[in-house]
Amino acid sequence: MRAYERFLNYAVVYTRSDENSRTVPSTARQFDLANLLARELLALGVADAAVDDNCVVFGHIPATPGREHEPPLGFLAHMDTADYAAEHVVPRLWPNYGGGALDLGHGVVLSPERFPHLRALRGRTLITASGDTLLGADDKAGVAEIMTMAETLLAGKTPHGPVCLAFTPDEEVGEGTAHFDLARFGAKYAYTVDGGAEGEIEYENFNACAADFRIRGVDVHPGSAKGVMVNAVLVAAELNAMLPPDEIPARTEGYEGFYHLLELRGIPSEAFVHYIVRDHSAEGFAARKAFLRRVEQAINEKYGPGTAVLGMRDQYHNMAELIRRHPQLVENAKRAAEAAGLKPKVVPIRGGTDGALLAEKGLPCPNLGTGGYCFHGPFEHITCEGMDGAAAMLTALAAMPRKGEN
Repeated sequence: MRAYERFLNYAVVYTRSDENSRTVPSTARQFDLANLLARELLALGVADAAVDDNCVVFGHIPATPGREHEPPLGFLAHMDTADYAAEHVVPRLWPNYGGGALDLGHGVVLSPERFPHLRALRGRTLITASGDTLLGADDKAGVAEIMTMAETLLAGKTPHGPVCLAFTPDEEVGEGTAHFDLARFGAKYAYTVDGGAEGEIEYENFNACAADFRIRGVDVHPGSAKGVMVNAVLVAAELNAMLPPDEIPARTEGYEGFYHLLELRGIPSEAFVHYIVRDHSAEGFAARKAFLRRVEQAINEKYGPGTAVLGMRDQYHNMAELIRRHPQLVENAKRAAEAAGLKPKVVPIRGGTDGALLAEKGLPCPNLGTGGYCFHGPFEHITCEGMDGAAAMLTALAAMPRKGEN
């Protein structure tokens, strides 16, 4: 079965996670896909495939004869989808895409004027949603590609070392590895399959934190408000205006960090402002957090102590330092891409993955492209051919001899 065929089955399973939940996993519905995947792995011949109590799917493919001594190599993808409409997904196939604009429905038009990379996808079969939901290629495409690799290896025609498989919940809410059993996984090295275009290799990611401002206002009748009222919503807007206007996602790229405003809500008596903060360097990350502290101080000096209260929570850190100690992981990925007929491209992640959190736990874990674009919204799309290439790259990686690795 081709990777895209599996993906079409997985995309319709509702697995959106919930950052406000305190359960594990954050939504019970993620077990629906986890149990489906475990059954499929068992049917393929992964004898120990199972779902643990935390909704992580584990499975192992033993090495072919003569390669049992090689270090176990892991592959991971996450099952949950982002904080956007993700129920009742209706995948649409666009065979022999002509390179022009596509009306996905509900007023959503996917066009090369907005997304220039579409011109390079001419002649392929695109997969999109129907305009009113995301597609879920992040990261059900990665799941499908790993499953396709597993089927290829289990067919018995591709010699390989020991392979470890895992599918996680709650990656989109930063909890994908919070309850991950490294010992059960058993890999010495691993790759997350949770990136963009096929052939992309990522081992540098952002340092990340969430930053929340709680604003306390002074609410009185507007008729007697002069010199007394402090409108919390206006203070929140003023606070946001103090941040560098060019340091936002829409105006940054590559290694450039940003402040991303996710939520601003309130009434005159109280308001709430929620950001995510990103920077590739540890120094830049520390500087951004210090800047937010200065903003908090400036607001309180102007409007009174306690007007603004800032809370910050680190989410993940740059895994580059650990990966640089294991350069063969990047080099092997490049060779595997070429073996699959892809052009390898090493790029920084403008975000984070489960791999970044696993790296903090000591497991070197670069990230690989799935073939998808424009994740987390109605413009999300992927191609059948890109998924084929990504699955072939994974198979080539699994088959690559792993001798003498540090």
